[in-house]
Amino acid sequence: MMENRTFLKCYASSMLCAAAATLGAGFIAWWRGRRVDTAPAPTLQEPAARESSPVENAQGETDATRHVARRVIQYFVIPIWLVSGLTDWWCHRRTDIEHTTGLKESGLHLLMLGEAAFPVLAGLFMEIDVPVLSFMIASFFVHEATAMWDVSYAVTRREVQPVEQHVHSFLEMVPLMAVSLIAVLHWPQVQALLGRRVIRSTPPRLKREPLGLPYALGALGMMAVFEVLPYCEEALRDWKATPGRLTPPAGQPA
Repeated sequence: MMENRTFLKCYASSMLCAAAATLGAGFIAWWRGRRVDTAPAPTLQEPAARESSPVENAQGETDATRHVARRVIQYFVIPIWLVSGLTDWWCHRRTDIEHTTGLKESGLHLLMLGEAAFPVLAGLFMEIDVPVLSFMIASFFVHEATAMWDVSYAVTRREVQPVEQHVHSFLEMVPLMAVSLIAVLHWPQVQALLGRRVIRSTPPRLKREPLGLPYALGALGMMAVFEVLPYCEEALRDWKATPGRLTPPAGQPA
């Protein structure tokens, strides 16, 4: 048991360190981009890099690839995340979470929901620059640390059945899939994050090519229905079962 706890702590700590390192790299890339504006002589900038990029010179193939990748994120990755989240909520309900792990675990679920939802909102509405990309990657690492905290607590007080374990694999890998596709779509920003190029920093701004109001409203509505409302209901159910307590008394009957 002690070895397991040590591993969990090391894993969670490494994820948080990776998140901090990513944010630090994003800040450094942003700072280097700011210096481009004040430098007397031109330095390496995004337009010049584009001219030497064999991938971006193949304009037709690039546009088609970017279009497909965006559609995969919009109509495959996000729906899988929503369905997986709702299925996980159902698994919690089946195992009587309000009388086992209680509000403490539901609070962790709401925390993980925020860790995933804010990067999704940034991807829906914000132009993906180096700071936004670093925030998305760091959020994935923080989400991983919180997920390990959640499961390590849950298994001590309730049965985490195979179906729920399988759903957890989706909930952990779907954010990675989304971030990977976004990184491919914005490879110059990844290079800047790794310190291999400099891109002029710009103020945060909305997307130059919006996804469209119908899709944005539909995505927000589905997030509310499939994620926010179920987990708020779960937290409310936990509170009613044991008012004023984060964890139910040990051995409390269902």
